[in-house]
Amino acid sequence: MMVGVDPTGRPYNHLVGDSGTGASGGHTPERDSPDPTQAGGPSSVNAAVNPDGGTPPTSGGGLDWRKQLLAGVITLAVLVVVFYGIFPKFANYGEAWSSIQQMSIVSLVALGAATVVNIVVYVFPYIAALPGIRFRDAFVVRQTSFMISNAVPAGGAFGLGVQYAMLNGYGFSAASATSAIAVTSVWNTLVTLALPALGLTVLLVQGDANQNQILGSVLSLVALVAIVGAMVVVLRSEGWARRLGGWGDALVHRVRPSTKPGLLADGLSNFREQTYDVVAKRWGPLTATNFAQQFSQFFVLLVAIYGLGGASTGVNPAEIFVAFAIARLAGFIPITPGGLGTVDAALVGLLSAFGMNKDEALAADLLWRAATFVPQVVIGVVTFIIWRIQAARRSAGHSASAATTSPAV
Repeated sequence: MMVGVDPTGRPYNHLVGDSGTGASGGHTPERDSPDPTQAGGPSSVNAAVNPDGGTPPTSGGGLDWRKQLLAGVITLAVLVVVFYGIFPKFANYGEAWSSIQQMSIVSLVALGAATVVNIVVYVFPYIAALPGIRFRDAFVVRQTSFMISNAVPAGGAFGLGVQYAMLNGYGFSAASATSAIAVTSVWNTLVTLALPALGLTVLLVQGDANQNQILGSVLSLVALVAIVGAMVVVLRSEGWARRLGGWGDALVHRVRPSTKPGLLADGLSNFREQTYDVVAKRWGPLTATNFAQQFSQFFVLLVAIYGLGGASTGVNPAEIFVAFAIARLAGFIPITPGGLGTVDAALVGLLSAFGMNKDEALAADLLWRAATFVPQVVIGVVTFIIWRIQAARRSAGHSASAATTSPAV
């Protein structure tokens, strides 16, 4: 099972066959010479060609304009409902904007610095999953994939193909790209699921948790342990990977009898083959860098809230973290790219529930969204253009080299 990475933490799953994956018993990242077919023209996006001659899994490659249109309409509808339907009844945009305007220069500079840190840290999980990749190359891949996944409705599969094309152009084989993308996505998802349990546990230790939060903390920990335990079992044993997948197939078949038999069993087996070596050798850096990525986003929110009023906002850092962690789970709802609207509604509601002024909660969300979303989308557009220019130059270079080495007729 190939799990594409959505930088917001929401995975988009693609089942991967054996053809072209290069996954047999696990593998470590390796670099090949860039494929001139991959480096240039439209095929570099629509089909990421394996340097060894195979075709990496992409789920259809290009954009499906019907799905794009439908997803765009749904996204627009959700944004209108949340930002123009719910929020105006819940808080006052005028008061929220007034709170933002009253922020000091120091607070704005601190918010800008936190934003820069978040952009830089966002690259590290990819470096951890793909040893040998240069920071600048990882930066281009991550920012471009963020832009596509978060700004293009239903752009996940397209973004996956672009990542393969980029990594191939930078000299990585399809097998290396497959394992890096899968591991980065899975670790991001695991850490996102771990955050609520961590936050609620902090509240519990501080003695600030109520009965519902205590119950939530216990349930979160149980769910996290179960998920991590299942992943360990899958990675340690091919037999258990297929056994767990078989149980899942049986459950799915009861709901959807038309589902292809063995889909999850084959998917978990392929996932194990693609990721075993990387996880075994890199689980520490993967965990550390993914937690750093999540905490850097939280830090932007924390700086925004304290810039708006500090302790007078009525919430402490632990409560802000719990609100952030639980709101992030709304990003798993596959309605809008990047959890636009859904995460925002959850965040504003949770901050208000913890005692923050509703107008200031709305202002904090707008600042957080502007600082963590807009810059990376803009940068992603720039990095995509840079990559296309680099790819064109590589393609031209390969063509010129082929012309000079061809025997005269």
